[in-house]
Amino acid sequence: MAIDIRELREQLVELLRGGSAHADVNSVLADFPTEKRAAKPQGAPYNAWQLLWHIHFTLHDLLDFCTNPKYLAPKWPDDYWPAEHVPPSEDAWDSVARGLQADLAEFQKIIMDPAENMYATIPWGDGQTVLREIFLAADHTSYHLGQIVLLRKQLDSWKS
Repeated sequence: MAIDIRELREQLVELLRGGSAHADVNSVLADFPTEKRAAKPQGAPYNAWQLLWHIHFTLHDLLDFCTNPKYLAPKWPDDYWPAEHVPPSEDAWDSVARGLQADLAEFQKIIMDPAENMYATIPWGDGQTVLREIFLAADHTSYHLGQIVLLRKQLDSWKS
């Protein structure tokens, strides 16, 4: 049986975008109350601002790894979490959310590019493929979006 690569690409975009069994970025972040973005319910390791920043930073790092032959890995875990526990400005939340959306769109372009061999190893990596990084990006993003949904529920700011 031949593999329909176009169908695979479309399924990967759906996985990365969210929806179906996963919450999508727009739904998770929509109407998130400004005053609750830095709130941390008892026992929660992170607040929504920290999680949003981390999702974007990590997704951008994965995109950079896939596309930049001069890629340099950030220091784990220090570089992957924000230094500040509250958004540093009024615009920071929206700016990071826009950056996240832009990087998701870039990943989607890579996925849908028929010239992209998602199975080939990334020359500057250690055996990773673009396909592996796409799965990692989707899994990581979905995992942390789920954490934000849980925070929203704990903060009584989630309308399901």
